[in-house]
Amino acid sequence: MSSNVLQDFLKLNLNELKEKGLYNEIDPLESSNGPVIKINGKELINLSSNNYLGLATDERLKQAMVEAIKEYGVGAGAVRTINGTFKLHLELEDKIAKFKHTEAAIAYQSGFNCNMAAISAVMDKNDAILSDELNHASIIDGCRLSKAKIIRVNHSDMLDLRNKAKEAKESGLYNKIMVITDGVFSMDGDIAKLPEIVEIAEEFDLITYVDDAHGSGVLGKGAGTVKHFQLSDKVDFQIGTLSKAIGVVGGYVAGKKDLIDWLKVRSRPFLFSTALTPADIAASIKSIEILSDSTELQEKLWENSEYLKKGLTKLGFDIGKSETPITPCIIGDELQTQQFSKRLYEEGVYAKSIVFPTVPKGTGRVRNMPTAGHSKEMLDQTLAVYEKVGKEMNLI
Repeated sequence: MSSNVLQDFLKLNLNELKEKGLYNEIDPLESSNGPVIKINGKELINLSSNNYLGLATDERLKQAMVEAIKEYGVGAGAVRTINGTFKLHLELEDKIAKFKHTEAAIAYQSGFNCNMAAISAVMDKNDAILSDELNHASIIDGCRLSKAKIIRVNHSDMLDLRNKAKEAKESGLYNKIMVITDGVFSMDGDIAKLPEIVEIAEEFDLITYVDDAHGSGVLGKGAGTVKHFQLSDKVDFQIGTLSKAIGVVGGYVAGKKDLIDWLKVRSRPFLFSTALTPADIAASIKSIEILSDSTELQEKLWENSEYLKKGLTKLGFDIGKSETPITPCIIGDELQTQQFSKRLYEEGVYAKSIVFPTVPKGTGRVRNMPTAGHSKEMLDQTLAVYEKVGKEMNLI
């Protein structure tokens, strides 16, 4: 018999989330995750996918997966350190290193795993981490796992970062101090001030760590935020995902060869979790080859992004300070945000509401993710729906 205490806890808290507009409904797809999706038999313009470049449905990646399955099977069969490392893994890691302009790279099962792995493999209770207050949840969890002293830094506030770095360094309490930031912040779409961060890091001898999940494939001609600022030789850790612009699944850390060698012997997700499948590896290789050979998809992504941003701003929506294709429409109230998203859905646009705890309370938003796969007609239709629903709800 299940515990009454557990059932009471779950019922009470689930009901509370629903009443406050904080309960997230999950909508299963009946199609591929492209520019148009099908949910409950209804076709919708999709503005909630991280499939920035449309590569998740690219025929070249599909073919690479099929060929890998035929040759290697569907599963890796073991952790990387026993006999789960295929030549394909080494090929992928070599391509990632070249793509990110680093000496070496290591692939993991997810981007979340990267932050859990890399931070705790290098930092410990005798160290300190300066972490931007809007960093991704995986960074927060990775910092906690390391047991290092976490020093929260005001978002992109370089004066606060410098003051806290100086205080931490001069205290003499820590063996190592790391500064961690997202390259692109996933809820607001703004870009980290990497040149200033690197300058402060050099002044106080900080380890530099950039999670570029939303920058890789998007900025720096695809190579990411670090390359965008020409800082590839100044950043110690470059973290990325294979599941957003790359279009597949997994993650990676790129950096100096000694760092990657250390992660291979000390990062727990690498040591204790079955390796990425051959098919995922093969598709990721193909994706990086495509991005290394052409910037056509990135150019289309940015063209669509600017078009949507201009249209939403003209209508009177608050899109915050986004500098990237991530385009929030900030509503504020959680219940109103969820209602707005629901009305968009009813009118044929899928733009998911984002509320606490993903974003701070009172900053609920519908986050739009235009991709290279959207046509101008799709974006025009989207803007027409936004205008209709926005006026209906007195938001514009």
